[in-house]
Amino acid sequence: MNLTKNEIVKELVRCGKDPQYFIDNYCKISHPMHGQIPFKTYDYQKEMLKSFNDYRFNVILKARQLGISTISAAYVAWFMLFHREKNVLVIATKLSTATNLVKKVKMIFKNLPSWMMIAKITTDNKQSFELTNGSQVKAGTTSGDAGRSEALSLLIIDEAAFVDGLDELWTGLYPTLSTGGRCIALSTPNGVGNWFHKAYTESENGMNDFYPTKLMWDVHPERNEEWYTKETRNMSKRQIAQELECSFNASGETVINPEDLTRMHEFIREPEYKTGYDRNYWIWERYEEGVPYILVADVARGDGSDFSCFHILRIDSMTVVAEYQGKPDLDMYSNILYSAGTEYGTCLLVVENNGIGIAVLEKLKELDYKKIYYSIKSTHEYVESYLAENDDRAVLGFTTSTKTRPLIVAKLEEYVRNKLINIHSNRVFHELKTFIWHNGKPQAMRSYNDDLVMSLAIACWVRDTALSENERDMAYKKAMLGGLMKSTTTMNTQIKGQKIYKETFAQKYEEEIKKTKEFFWIYKG
Repeated sequence: MNLTKNEIVKELVRCGKDPQYFIDNYCKISHPMHGQIPFKTYDYQKEMLKSFNDYRFNVILKARQLGISTISAAYVAWFMLFHREKNVLVIATKLSTATNLVKKVKMIFKNLPSWMMIAKITTDNKQSFELTNGSQVKAGTTSGDAGRSEALSLLIIDEAAFVDGLDELWTGLYPTLSTGGRCIALSTPNGVGNWFHKAYTESENGMNDFYPTKLMWDVHPERNEEWYTKETRNMSKRQIAQELECSFNASGETVINPEDLTRMHEFIREPEYKTGYDRNYWIWERYEEGVPYILVADVARGDGSDFSCFHILRIDSMTVVAEYQGKPDLDMYSNILYSAGTEYGTCLLVVENNGIGIAVLEKLKELDYKKIYYSIKSTHEYVESYLAENDDRAVLGFTTSTKTRPLIVAKLEEYVRNKLINIHSNRVFHELKTFIWHNGKPQAMRSYNDDLVMSLAIACWVRDTALSENERDMAYKKAMLGGLMKSTTTMNTQIKGQKIYKETFAQKYEEEIKKTKEFFWIYKG
């Protein structure tokens, strides 16, 4: 259209004041089916433009293919054209993704009317370009030094939930925005615990400067239930949650199925007691006489980055009745374990023997704890402590290795999936939400811990594998001993409870040990 100079000036002023007017009337975008078409914003995109202008920091949780990257590119074009000396940086999961957004900005410029180009493109590269008014945009890598050396006017983080190491990257980028720079972080969800999840959830609670926006699949006017049914026909529940429903909890590749996590959350409750020197010893059920228990402990590495922790479980129902998580020194932790194990009937005490765990185990031996877990080297078969003393293959404690780690994690997942374990702890629940598959290995997300998860996994393994097999094997061996030993049974007419009833548990125990030592070769197998 032909405009007079006065009309051109009026249009430029109006476009400079209103990015929506500029985009709806002068921007063109590339459509996969129709080629270059005018950009007509939807209502939700108009709301996004308003948020970009009204708030310095925006975090957008979105369903896929809503055109948020495209509206962000159009906003960048307006921002650069009508402002001098603006420095825009785009980062994404891959450099190619960030470059694609820069390409969209460049295409908008190249399709503007010539009279609209009050600043023209000068330096023009694949990953960046600059205008004659000093404004520039470039695609950046996600390396640790991205954008550190320059003051940024606008930072765009595309698919922020999928950018590895964004916590560290943000630490370096945030100071570059301190002179008034803005940030737009947008993404579909990718589980919990990552930078995007924290930024969005904290923004909802007013804990940071980000303004939150959630865009579900149905904000698009051309989408309805028929569209949803067709789109999700060949998608898994996890994919639907991630791509369309903006669900953090159901979108990440957590080791424990999101549905199981949701069910587990219903049973989370506060402990009956919070005790110990640091009040980190939580108790849901006191000791009940006659009930079998097991205590499984993990020892912190000693570098201050993780916790020492343990669980106490009822073996019959696999209910976690008590739990500890803290950072005591080794001597104090050994005493805590001794006291807790003794409190629960001197239950079987399983301590991971990796690293400094050996020091804790040796201390427990010095304290003369009666039921410490031993296993046969390489087989991980449980062996009673009094048998272990005579077996050079016995190893003190439980060994977590590259061989056993996937096995014990699989056992925990099986127990949770089949509803065979009862967990009430909020601390465990939060660790399970950030316990993910990373490069095929189960581990905690970056900057999170999995100490409680791993000790719980060991408990499931020991209960289901080591103890069950040991009980069965011991029954066979005792039956064999019964056949070899000469019977010395005499009729006992004494009545239990009377003064003349002299047989005690200690006497029976001593007799059993005597028999065991005499025929040790059978037990040793």
